[in-house]
Amino acid sequence: MRVVKGFFWGSLCLGFLLIAGCAGVDSSQGGASGLDLTTQSDEPDVRKRARLRIELASGYFEQGQTTIALDEIKQALVSDPNYAPAYGLRGLVYMRLAETRLAEESFRKALQINSRDANVAHNLGWLLCQQGKYADALILFSQALANPNYGGKARTLMTQGICQARAGQPADAEQSLTRSLELDSSNPVTAYNLARMLYQRGAYMQAQLHLRRLNNGELANAETLWLGIKAENRLGNRIAERQLGDQLKRRYPQSRELGLYERGAFDE
Repeated sequence: MRVVKGFFWGSLCLGFLLIAGCAGVDSSQGGASGLDLTTQSDEPDVRKRARLRIELASGYFEQGQTTIALDEIKQALVSDPNYAPAYGLRGLVYMRLAETRLAEESFRKALQINSRDANVAHNLGWLLCQQGKYADALILFSQALANPNYGGKARTLMTQGICQARAGQPADAEQSLTRSLELDSSNPVTAYNLARMLYQRGAYMQAQLHLRRLNNGELANAETLWLGIKAENRLGNRIAERQLGDQLKRRYPQSRELGLYERGAFDE
């Protein structure tokens, strides 16, 4: 897979799927009644120390300083071994380090402490999907989506759709991607993957609509242009096909997609 403008198109950019912020108010523990969330005003000192360490670790992680982030996470867990966000962030660090087993263990520990954390359920689901454990991954995506307070539903629906496609469930994948795009119409990764699903089942005009929006914007790349070329070819739009071909040749002269286009290999 290659990176273009920060996105992976054929599969996905892992960073796009990860939670953007791991620190903040801890929702893993309730108050004395079990109904109230713990906030900074009433958290114990050990929890406060752990939270501050995780805020630091999150910043280091976002800057790519994984070793320092991991050290801060370890210190957080020394202060509070039951701080769920520490395990969630540790899972992300281990994912970045390609330590799959350790990442899974961390995510599962976070969910053991706080089963309501939809972000962790999402990330564990994506980790399992990458390993081909589709049934388990889809259960976790459903768990995340069932949380009424979860703000990342568009992202999880997108990821669920891609996982369903990998699992050989094209109808379910198309439905998930469509729902995701309804929630976030500006997401180019969702748009491309939905267009690809539509193209594969022969819905060329529907695919064309999504691809024209993508290819008329700054996020077009060799993959979106090539899929757009194929859709226009199927619909017999030779002028649009040539225009996209010219753009592909001008912007990505060394690309595999240009080689396919020049050979007329529309079915490869």
